Amino acid sequence: MKLEIERHSLRFAQPLATSYGELRERELLAVSLTDEDGLTGHGEAAPLEPYDGISIERAAQALERYRPVLARSQGLNGAQLVDACRAADDLPQALAAIDLALWDRAGRARGLPLAALITDDPHAAVSVNATLCALDRAGVAEQAAAAAAAGFACAKVKVGVGDDAGRVAAARAAAGPALDLRLDANGAWDVEQAVRTIEQLSPAGLELVEEPVHGLRRVREVRERVAVRIAIDETAAEHGALGAGVADAVCLKISRCGGIAGLLAAATLVRASGAEPYLASTYDGPLGIAAGIHAAAALASRGPVPPCGLATLALFEGLDDPLPPDQGRIEVPSAPGLGLGPS
Repeated sequence: MKLEIERHSLRFAQPLATSYGELRERELLAVSLTDEDGLTGHGEAAPLEPYDGISIERAAQALERYRPVLARSQGLNGAQLVDACRAADDLPQALAAIDLALWDRAGRARGLPLAALITDDPHAAVSVNATLCALDRAGVAEQAAAAAAAGFACAKVKVGVGDDAGRVAAARAAAGPALDLRLDANGAWDVEQAVRTIEQLSPAGLELVEEPVHGLRRVREVRERVAVRIAIDETAAEHGALGAGVADAVCLKISRCGGIAGLLAAATLVRASGAEPYLASTYDGPLGIAAGIHAAAALASRGPVPPCGLATLALFEGLDDPLPPDQGRIEVPSAPGLGLGPS
């Protein structure tokens, strides 16, 4: 199987502030896998070094190590191929690109959208949250009002980046009571700060607070001390976190899970612990977002999935969004495979 890799970048329409730094540009690795019959599948590696510690160069290095493995892959099925690549370099962000390309290729071969390969009855659309990224009260109020008017049921506000109380209050006042507000701290606080800040912000009415602190022990302590639902994101990468039952919800990402197959297994562990899984991206490109939509649609057919953080393509400058949300939902692509990319 022939592997092709292309590095490209997307620029944010405006700098995106997070507790781990400001994001201005997003570098991605587009991957294509072509078999001996000429059938090609497409995937994407989306490491985000400030978030997951993995550089684009490290992901490219892993993909190059997969090249000889894939070249001698005749006779292996998709799972065996991924296992062979993992043995060469166990890097989830790079494995995800291979996994996505194999799923895309399988869907194209069978003439089915990817979600239909996972389950017989995937949902036709996935509920997604809006992202309120302005750092000033007027800006976040404008974004919240626009999200409510566009039909979103949920919006996420990054916190731990300054004037949290003012921006959250402004978002609630502008959006009205019907819009669920989700906060994402990216582990910006220690336990005492988290408890104090969540108690201060909770009168605004919060759906949940994502990753208030880093680490299973700290998350458990915060959850025991506040009335607001708590979700984990970065902490989900810790050994044993998915089944630990320390949170009410777990944010899963295809890149961190090593692909769709790994994400589906992770979601099973999360549900067995009593928590709800939902998906988000590491500001992926269109292929990564499409994969997330397919996976979320399949998961939703087996249990509740809170709004997913997959409506992020509009954050990029000059990108024609192939998966625009409508009334807070994104339709699952109906074309074979991921439903995007060259034929």
